[in-house]
Amino acid sequence: MKKHFINQDRLNLFTKIISGKIQNGFVVVERNDKLPFTILYKEGKKINHSLNFLFCCVTLGMWSLPWLYMTQVTSKDKKVLIAIDEDGKIFEEKCYLG
Repeated sequence: MKKHFINQDRLNLFTKIISGKIQNGFVVVERNDKLPFTILYKEGKKINHSLNFLFCCVTLGMWSLPWLYMTQVTSKDKKVLIAIDEDGKIFEEKCYLG
């Protein structure tokens, strides 16, 4: 079995990335310090569709693209895994919401 040795610089960068995500509205769901990983969750934004429909009508349909983007991307919940692998590299991966 291979032992992991994580240097302090990597651990500090790992913590800095997590704190940056928390400042952007993410919440820690799970954390493990033995195998350093953290799962973070962020709830999607609520979209006011009636206001966006009004903007779409006023701009003759040009607002439909930003409205579609907000509906498909920013309104979705996000779950992210941030971890340090056995080689000492920090990676971030999207988790599927169940």
